[in-house]
Amino acid sequence: MLDTEHIGHLGTESPESALPARRLSELAEQAVRCTSDCCGASTTISNGGTERPAAVTHPDLAGLVSVQLNSGEGPIPVAVDGGETVETGDLLRMERWPQYRAVALDAGVRSCVTMPFRRAGLTVTLSLYSFRPDALEDAAHGPARALGDLAASSLVRDRSYRAALTELDQLGTALRTRPVIDQACGIIMHVLACDADEAFAVLRRVSQGTNRKLSDVASSLVETRGRGLEQELVSLA
Repeated sequence: MLDTEHIGHLGTESPESALPARRLSELAEQAVRCTSDCCGASTTISNGGTERPAAVTHPDLAGLVSVQLNSGEGPIPVAVDGGETVETGDLLRMERWPQYRAVALDAGVRSCVTMPFRRAGLTVTLSLYSFRPDALEDAAHGPARALGDLAASSLVRDRSYRAALTELDQLGTALRTRPVIDQACGIIMHVLACDADEAFAVLRRVSQGTNRKLSDVASSLVETRGRGLEQELVSLA
């Protein structure tokens, strides 16, 4: 079993990034298993935000990812920006990206290939590493690429599913709270002798002014039936 661990942009993982990190971990593990002369792999995902979940198949590779995410230099940033595969035949003979090169050689890595996969605003990268120079020349055209394509599509589906669940939860909350809001508006209409639109506007101003949810303000108003709030309501009308 590969020693796979999750890493984040600053070594942290939020609940929102937990599922993507697991997907990235699975991709890294499977890519190593199907690529000859590969000693390890790393994966990242970027959607333009500050949080970039990542995974590596060995702790020694975590430094290679971190130095790139922190400095903005190396195969991963280049692949993300350009959308093209980045190959390094022999890091010992390369002068580009000195910080990344030093960390890689310290870990014994002599060559690597980084493949980007773009889907609906997300960019997934899969980096494969080898202890031997020029050992991954065909990796970008092998089964690892198919795995990366599948993982990127799965991550987009996961994001769409979570967004649909969030919207459904919000709709459910709106349906549950609407009757209470309607009752509160009715009380305001009675107190102020106004129409429904004006009553809702007053209720919203109370919510904004007290920094409370609209449904909470409505519940309080219904519970008290507006008693003692007449003057306050009039001042907000």
